[in-house]
Amino acid sequence: MAHLTVRGALGAVAAVLGSVPALPAPASAAVPADHLTVTVRHAGDGRDGTYELFCHPGAGSHPDVDGACQALDRNTRWGRDTFAPVAPGTACTMIYGGPATARVTGTWAGRPVDATYDRGNGCEVGRWNHMVPLLPDLGP
Repeated sequence: MAHLTVRGALGAVAAVLGSVPALPAPASAAVPADHLTVTVRHAGDGRDGTYELFCHPGAGSHPDVDGACQALDRNTRWGRDTFAPVAPGTACTMIYGGPATARVTGTWAGRPVDATYDRGNGCEVGRWNHMVPLLPDLGP
């Protein structure tokens, strides 16, 4: 008798599951490529402009797609913001690196990006240089 009860219960479960529509594939099955838009201003020598960059696989209008993607990969660490600003209260040298500015927006490593860069002091120059060739090489 217990054997019939288990068989009857399994039949009921199968009937219920058969009426449930199939679920779509998880979103992670179709992960989009990393995509950034880089806008550079006041860098001089034809370096100003807006560039598209795709990584994994590399593509876009950026002047050095492979180098930019490699720089981003090199600077990406689990649990750390690749595009983090200089921490408030950081002691920085008073070295002015010029009027160049940049804005990077898009998606990197599955996270939204909206970062700004300038060369107003030694810390900001170092932060900029850390992202070359994503950002143009403007020297020290």
